[in-house]
Amino acid sequence: MSTLAEPPVEVADGYRAGRTLPFRVELVRQLKRRRTMVMGGVLFALPITLLIAFQVGGDPGGNNNRVNLMDTATASGANFAAVNLFSAAGFLLVIPVALFCGDTVASEAGWSSLRYLLAAPVPRARLLWSKLAVGLTLSLAAMVLLPIVALAVGTAAYGWGPLELPTGGTLPTGTAAQRLLIVVAYIMVSQLVTAALAFWLSTRTDAPLGAVGGAVFLTIIGSVLDEVTALGDWRDFLPAHWQYAWLDAVRPRLEWSDMIQGTSISVTYALVLFALAFRGFARKDVVS
Repeated sequence: MSTLAEPPVEVADGYRAGRTLPFRVELVRQLKRRRTMVMGGVLFALPITLLIAFQVGGDPGGNNNRVNLMDTATASGANFAAVNLFSAAGFLLVIPVALFCGDTVASEAGWSSLRYLLAAPVPRARLLWSKLAVGLTLSLAAMVLLPIVALAVGTAAYGWGPLELPTGGTLPTGTAAQRLLIVVAYIMVSQLVTAALAFWLSTRTDAPLGAVGGAVFLTIIGSVLDEVTALGDWRDFLPAHWQYAWLDAVRPRLEWSDMIQGTSISVTYALVLFALAFRGFARKDVVS
C-alpha cells in the first residue's frame, strides 16, 4: 500500500539553521544591555566597599578570639580575594546568574520579538542553545570579575603575598592562585541550579522579573531549608547544603570529597531543569 509523501520544505538559498543567531552576535547584544553594565559595576564596587569597611573598622580579627577566613582579609591580596568570594557566594553571586539566565528568553517575549526571531527562522533549539550559552558565559564572567578586581584592590592595599589560612599556615602565591581558580570553578558549578531554574522559568513566562525573581526566591528557600536540622540527611540532597564546600580548598590539604558530592548534586538538578526547558519550549505556543 502506498503512502502519501510529505511535500518538501522549501528554504531560501544559503539558509543554514546552524548559522542563525550566532553566539557572537547574541553575546554582543547582551553585553550592550544596561543591566549587564549595572551588574558589572556592582561586582566591581564590592571589593572597594569592603576595603573601605576594613579601613574604617580596623583589623577584622581584632575583636574576637576565634580566627576565621574573614579575620585574615587584610593579610594579603589573595586573602582579600578569598574573603570577597566568601562574602558574595551566598547571595550576591546568585543575582547575576539568575539575571543573565532568567532574563534571556523572557525578555524577548516581553519585547514581543520572540515570535519574530522564530519566524526569521531561528530553530527553537538553536535559539535556546544560543541564549543559554551566552547566559552561562556572562555568569562565569561575573564569577571571574569579582576575584580579579578583589585581588587587584587587595594587592594594592595589603601587598602581594601568600594566602594565610585561618587554620594556621600559609599557601605560596602560586598554590594560592590555583586554589582560588578551584574556588571560582566550584562556585560556578554550584550556581548551575540557579541558572537552570532561571532559564526554565524564562521559557515559561513572558515576564523577565518573574523568571529572575522566581529563581532567586527558590534558591533562598533552598538555603533556608538547609538550616532546618530536623531534616537530617535529607539536607544532603539540597544544592545549598554544599554551596560552601569550596572552603576545603583554602585548607592546608586540599579535600575533594564534599566538592565532588556538591558538584554531582548541582549538575544533576541542572540537567533535569535544562531538559525541561528545552522540552517545554519545543511545544510552547509562542505568541509574544
